[in-house]
Amino acid sequence: MAGRVARGLHWLRVFAWGEPPADKAERRLLFKIDWFVLSFTCLVYWSNYLNRTNFSNAYVSGMKDDVGFKGNQYSVVNTVFTVGYIVGQVPNNLMLQVCPAYIWLPLMSLVWAALSMVTAAATKPGHVMAIRFFQAIAESSTFSGTHYLLGSWYKDEELGKRSGIFASSAQLGSLFSGVLQGAIFKNLQGYRGLASWQWLFLLDGFIAVPIAVYGFLCFPGTPTKGRRNGAWFLTEAERKLAVARLPPRPHTQLGWDLVRRVLGRWHWYAFSALFAISSMLESVGSNGLMQLWLAAENYPPQDRNYYPLGATAVAIVATILAANASDMTGKRWPVNLVMAGTLIFTSIVLLIWNVPYGLKFFAWTISGVGYAGQAANFAWCNTVTRNDDQERAVVIASMNLWSNVVQAWWSITFFAADLAPRFHRGWIATIVAAVVTVLVALVTRHLDYRERRQSPLAFAPASTTGPPRPEDTEERASLEEKRPAPPSPNEA
Repeated sequence: MAGRVARGLHWLRVFAWGEPPADKAERRLLFKIDWFVLSFTCLVYWSNYLNRTNFSNAYVSGMKDDVGFKGNQYSVVNTVFTVGYIVGQVPNNLMLQVCPAYIWLPLMSLVWAALSMVTAAATKPGHVMAIRFFQAIAESSTFSGTHYLLGSWYKDEELGKRSGIFASSAQLGSLFSGVLQGAIFKNLQGYRGLASWQWLFLLDGFIAVPIAVYGFLCFPGTPTKGRRNGAWFLTEAERKLAVARLPPRPHTQLGWDLVRRVLGRWHWYAFSALFAISSMLESVGSNGLMQLWLAAENYPPQDRNYYPLGATAVAIVATILAANASDMTGKRWPVNLVMAGTLIFTSIVLLIWNVPYGLKFFAWTISGVGYAGQAANFAWCNTVTRNDDQERAVVIASMNLWSNVVQAWWSITFFAADLAPRFHRGWIATIVAAVVTVLVALVTRHLDYRERRQSPLAFAPASTTGPPRPEDTEERASLEEKRPAPPSPNEA
């Protein structure tokens, strides 16, 4: 009995956080990476989504009337934000090839904080549109940049879990936003002559500034392009180990041939299409649809902020479970089937509409599963593109870019505010998106398996590829000690 309990606890530990490295030095290094890399990136993303969700909460809690929004202007602001986010995607990720990440990401976080606070001074919808556009450019450095950085630090079998934690930090921001807005509405409305929604944006900025300072002080960048002689908490031996523990990667450079390298492979097309379509299954949360439904049902402002937190909690649990399962099974693609099936259920219930109230509420809440694929799909892309660092940066950025290209017209076409609360054509579009998500995931899976069969060494761990090659990084070639061979990576 004791043996079964011990095995069960070990399985839970491996499922939740992975098998600990056998080497003590690597265990200590992994702890430091988890602490400093994950903590900063998660805090930045958390603050980003705190502000995103606060915007929809602010809109239904007084901002609409105070600023003078009319008609579809709320949806237009969301579209303007999306355009700025699109514009910044690839340039921000390529900047990480030029400017050290430990400078660029904290700098963008600081700019973002300043723009958040400026939002509190907006008096016209046009002001909000301009501020949100530039804030989106700064914010676009976070999501794609972090997935690129996670792929630079973590092994394949570690990557899904960390990607899941990072992706969930956005939903924690949404979760905290509802609580924050509800408390501010009760306690700060009219304080020092400011409305509750103005205090909301000011607090977003106040929270983000110390996070940026923390990044300037502690964020290490990447193993090969980090702070000179490593971050203050990494020894030179640990920095070298951070490079050595990952599979060897050919030395590639940023140049004009990058266009050929990206467009000449299937990775860019398949993963861009996969996330562009599958991310539309997040529409309930990303467009604040449940808040709009609750407003139409005449719920008080506090309830409009609190009740959607159920869907946010579902998103957090689904994202982490899907990411961890993808690490353990070695298969990233099935999460797309789970998302598609869940959103088809939600869409059918809300299309019918005249169903028991509890079922309708459940359908809104379970829609949080639409976020589950963020971590697994980006971990999948990180694994497949790991042999070309610049291609990896572009493909990861392009996944998010094309997602937002679709979102720019998707939300205003299918989920415009004046279609609330039923969004009839939006649910039809969601069903179509779910079906296409399954098809694209299966095609991507086929292309991945075919590439693995044709080039098995490209996906082999460091221990199976012989001694360091001339084209490997200087850091790897300079190693003086051989580390224990890592386990074979899971099949993505």
